[in-house]
Formats: sequence, structure tokens, C-alpha cells
Amino acid sequence: MTAGDGTALVVIDLQNDFCADAEVLDTVTTNAARAVDLARGCGVEVVFVRFLGDVAYQGPSWRSRDLALGKRPKCRAGSWGAGFHKVSPEPDERVFTKRACFDAFLGDGFEQYLVQRGTRHLVFAGLYTDVCVDSTARTAFQKGFHITVLRDCTRSLHLPDEEILRFMSLVYGARVTTHEQLTSWARFAPGEDTWSTWRAGTPVWRAESD
Repeated sequence: MTAGDGTALVVIDLQNDFCADAEVLDTVTTNAARAVDLARGCGVEVVFVRFLGDVAYQGPSWRSRDLALGKRPKCRAGSWGAGFHKVSPEPDERVFTKRACFDAFLGDGFEQYLVQRGTRHLVFAGLYTDVCVDSTARTAFQKGFHITVLRDCTRSLHLPDEEILRFMSLVYGARVTTHEQLTSWARFAPGEDTWSTWRAGTPVWRAESD
């Protein structure tokens, strides 16, 4: 994708530690890998987001929660568990790191990169719908990005899948589709949205009737 084309596929936390339950997640992770191939094939930029959960990166509340629940850190830096699962970024594709946080916008450089590229439509795949995908989509919506979620390329951890997808659709205006419906997510339909300006590094949408 060239700068200004406007759409990016954001692959979130498709990492070995999060994909340990292969029986449950096999279809989702396979579909996500296919979405990456489809995006590359039609010129849509692919952006990868990864999680590192080392204790050194955790805040006090995160450490307290893990202690109370007996949770061990996932995706520790340099470990096999932190490696990508079924996908591998190309040399020219960007990888952004979240350090013990859910929201990709809290990672270094993620928002700045999207703004620099002229990206205004984010398509989400990866794990988990109700945790890191939702956290990132929520911030994206508040910053003016349009959102699409590939429902067959993600899965919820705590909430029913249909419940969180319905929530994202109602609250964030997210489009929900499948990876196979390429024409529904690779580009916006002509005339669907008019973007008139960028102000202070944040995309601002103005309706044609304004």
C-alpha cells in the first residue's frame, strides 16, 4: 500500500503463547493468516502488533492482579511464546510492540505511523476480540479512524463473540465481516466517507453535507 491509500490490516497479538489452545483457535488463526495473504495480494498494508508481558514491563496493578490470580507472564521478550503464530512479517512491514498493555495506541510509534501514512481505516484480526482488539479499536474510534473487524479472524476470551462484536458495531460504528469478503474491507466504497483534513495529527471526518 502506498501512503494515503487509507486502509491497513492490523494483526494483533497473533503469538504462540496466546495460541496455545490450538484446537479452539486453529480456524481463527488460519483465517487471520489468510487475511494477511489477501491483504498483501491486493496492496493493503499489513501492520503487526505484538505483546510483551515481562514483569519488568508490568505496572503495580498488573502485577497485583497476576499475583492474585496466579497468572504467569505471557510472551516474555525473546521467548518462543512471544513469537508470531502462523504469520511472519515481511522485511518492509512494520511491527509495533505493546509492553504489558492491551491498547496498541499505547505502544511506541503506532499512532504516529498511521497518521504519517495517511491511514484512516483499520481492519482488525488477531486476539482477543474482547481484550486487545477491543481496546485498540476503542481508541481508534475516538481518534477518528474507521473500523472493520474480521469476525472469523478473531475470538473473544471472556465474553460471547457475538456480544462483543455487536457492542463494537453499536458503539464504534465498526463494520463486521469475514476475511473472504475482501471487497467489503480492502477499500471503502466510493463516496462512503469524505475526509477533508488532518488536524493536529488526528484524522477528522467531515460529512459531505457539512
